[in-house]
Parts: sequence; C-alpha cells; structure tokens
Amino acid sequence: MTDACSRCGRTRASVTDPVLSLAWVREREDGVERWLCHECARTHVRDIEGKLPADYW
Repeated sequence: MTDACSRCGRTRASVTDPVLSLAWVREREDGVERWLCHECARTHVRDIEGKLPADYW
C-alpha cells in the first residue's frame, strides 16, 4: 500500500487515531490501486458509490 492519499497527499502515518486509519478507502481503476484518506473518502462518497472515474471529481 502507498502511504499517501491520492487526492490530498495526506500520509497514513499522520493519522494518529486508529479508527480513522481504518477508514481509508482503496480503489482500483484501470489496474491502478489508489488510496483515499478518511476525509477525502467522506467528501467523495457519492462519487465512489456511483463508480464515477476520478477525473470527474
């Protein structure tokens, strides 16, 4: 796993709350694995559920 959010660049090491570190989201698009931090995942939850390509966010 990469240690950084693909949207904002937040690192997983910067999250000290273990619950929030579990809230990171993994997505795979065109064979590329990306991670979203808990805040970006919450902001883009409808886009994620709608399976919109990241270019539309």
